[in-house]
Amino acid sequence: MTSTDSIKDNTAFATKNSASFPILADPGKNMTRAFGVLAESGYARRWTFYMDVDGIIVKIDKAVTPSSAGKDLLANLKNLQLTGP
Repeated sequence: MTSTDSIKDNTAFATKNSASFPILADPGKNMTRAFGVLAESGYARRWTFYMDVDGIIVKIDKAVTPSSAGKDLLANLKNLQLTGP
């Protein structure tokens, strides 16, 4: 996950929500700009990039909905055959 918030804000978010995954802080907005996810509002869009084992982007999901993101993520990983056995 990437956020345009500061490390301090991301750490607070991760602690509050018991996040079990890393959050990249991009307050300078360099990475979000490079990946084309920086919205006009200045925040990162909720897109999911799927990469194969070689780091090649094989799918970009631009229709991420927070309420179904986990279920959608798993379904896309299975459809793309990017999960383990």
